[in-house]
Order: sequence, then C-alpha cells, then structure tokens
Amino acid sequence: MKSIGIAGAGFSGAIIANELAQAGYKVAVFEPRSHIAGNCFSARDALSGVMVHKYGPHIFHTDKEHVWRYVNQLSVFKPYVNRVKANAGGKIYSLPINLHTINQFFGKAMSPTEAAEFIRQQADNSIAEPETFEQQAMKFVGEALYRAFFAGYTQKQWGLSPTELPASILKRLPLRFNYDDNYFNHQFQGMPEHGYTPLVEKLLDHPNITVHLETKLSRAKCADFDHVFWSGPLDAYFDFSLGHLPYRTLEFKEIRASGDYQGTAVINYCDPEIPYTRISEHKHFAPWEQHADTVCFAEYSRQATQDDEPYYPVRLVNDKQLLSDYVALAQQEQAITFVGRLGTYRYLDMDVTIDEALQTAKTFLQTQAAKQAMPVFVISPL
Repeated sequence: MKSIGIAGAGFSGAIIANELAQAGYKVAVFEPRSHIAGNCFSARDALSGVMVHKYGPHIFHTDKEHVWRYVNQLSVFKPYVNRVKANAGGKIYSLPINLHTINQFFGKAMSPTEAAEFIRQQADNSIAEPETFEQQAMKFVGEALYRAFFAGYTQKQWGLSPTELPASILKRLPLRFNYDDNYFNHQFQGMPEHGYTPLVEKLLDHPNITVHLETKLSRAKCADFDHVFWSGPLDAYFDFSLGHLPYRTLEFKEIRASGDYQGTAVINYCDPEIPYTRISEHKHFAPWEQHADTVCFAEYSRQATQDDEPYYPVRLVNDKQLLSDYVALAQQEQAITFVGRLGTYRYLDMDVTIDEALQTAKTFLQTQAAKQAMPVFVISPL
C-alpha cells in the first residue's frame, strides 16, 4: 500500500486525501494551523452563537452540477442568495450594478433599453482594447459609476492605482439592465447548514487518513512518501529561494452589537477615505437561524508579509515572471503535485477548487494504473 503525503487540510488536500484513501492508499495530511478546512474554516461564536466564517465570507455558488451534487453528499445546503450593498458617497446602492443601481444613482426611471443606451453614452468608447483596470471600467460603465463604485474600492483592495492593475480583474464583473441583484449568476447557490468545517471533517474521517495539526510538511520530509500533494504556497516549498510571490492579506476588526447591525450580510465601502473595504454581518449568511446578538467584521486589505496569511495572489506582469521561474523549478521535482489556490498561485472560487481536486485525484489514480508519471501540475498556473 503506497503512502501519500498532503500539505494542507483545506478543500484541495481533504478531497484528494479522501479520494485516494477510498482507493486504498495510506494518506498523511499535514496542516500548519490548529484546525482543518483552510480559509473555509467556520465555527460558532461563543458569545452570540452565530456561525462565523473566520477568514471572511465564503458563499458557495457554481454552474458545475457534479460539484453541486458532490458537496450535497457532504452536507445539507440551505438556499442562500448573496445580495451585496454598496456604501458610496454616503448612500446605499445595490450591487452588482443593475438597473436599480443605475436609476438610483442618476435619479432616473429608465427602462432596460433606455438604461443600456444611457450607459453606452456614458462609456468611453474611444478605448478600443482596455489594458488597465481603469480603462476597462471607463469603457464598461463610464467615469461617474467608475469613480463611485470601483476606483476607491479597488485602490483599497489591491493597494495599487487602478491604472496599474490589469483589465482582466474587472472583466468578470457583471453589468445588468434589469433589477436582478443576485451577486452571482450561477445556477446552484447555497450555504452548508452547519458551516464548512463539518464538510472537511467528513472528508478526512477515514481509517486510511491521519491528520497532523500544527505540523508543517517540510520539503525534506516529502521524501518519506511515495507521492506528495502540495496545497501550500508554491514559493514556500522552495524556501522562497527566488523571492516571495506577492499576495494581499486581510485583517478583520470585530464589531459586536445587539439585534441587527446593518440589515444585510455584506456592505462594500467604496469611498477611499474609509479604510476598510467591507463589513460582513455573519448571522445573515444563515437566515434560517435566529440570534439576539450579532457579530460583524470590517475587512482591511494590505500587502502580505512573510508572517501573514496569504489570501489573494496579485499576479501582475512582473509577478508572472517570478511565477514562471518557480514553475520551471517545480517541473524538475519528482513525486510531487502542486494543487489549489496557493500551490498554483491563482484566485480560485470554492467550486473550481473542488472540481480541480477531484480531477487531480482522478488523474493520479489513472497514471498509477497505467504506470505513468503523475504531472507536477494537473492545472498549469501559467
């Protein structure tokens, strides 16, 4: 029976561990933190009883039916629609930008056709191929909406001027000419009834799996296993020998109150003079529960240091060269596969993380059956 080492007990590591354990492999999972579930870790707040997403809100949404079936085997998912609000110029608006947002912001009562034509006139159509975030926004919605909803928020989120960020960051955001304020345009959406941690517990609850909390899997110890799946930071595996891949990290300031603090789960704060990017009120992520008190968290984004928890890969042009150099180093390794958000230095939604972990486990079993080499990257970071 071959032995498998896995760095990280988040969704990537837990899913691969479960799939391989079911196939008969002995799996050892190493997690540096004191808990499983990675950044999806959730737990009851001791004072309010609210289910808190410790590392920021995680709303499950997907168009991948097989992924939706998979997670529903692990937990009961309750209906949940993410309806985000925005505080801009001291007023509250609906996000993503939709017909209500447009009419409210400009003080009009336009039909969908009228609003589409109005925004077309607002947009800077002289920009043929946007290269920067700002150019994309100006071509997308025009200067007024860009300044109100995107410029300040983006500066706070990324610590860079929108003129320095690539257009690709904005391209995935929707613009709607109807009154649909569902933040995600996906068929399947919901929240696990008892939080995300029990899902990962269920995945790791197998006699062939051992979990080592507060324990890092070192590069030297990887040699003890027939194969390793590394869901930790790619550059950390190489002891940052080429330098640090840049990440943004988050700090959370706790807010407690009686009753209802803001009336919704998430409010983005778009104005640059407000230092936090958003406030999340966690009891609204479980509307089927009732709590007398509430707990909220204001989020502050900044550049990650070596001691911080990495959240968002920056992936600017210069960073991609450093990433390419690390990928070249990784390709020289044997008996290891880099997976997940940190292992492939990509921003990944949960459904993509789950889907790729299932693909990776399937690929491993297929290569073993065919006596072929397992790829270092099943999904390329480049």
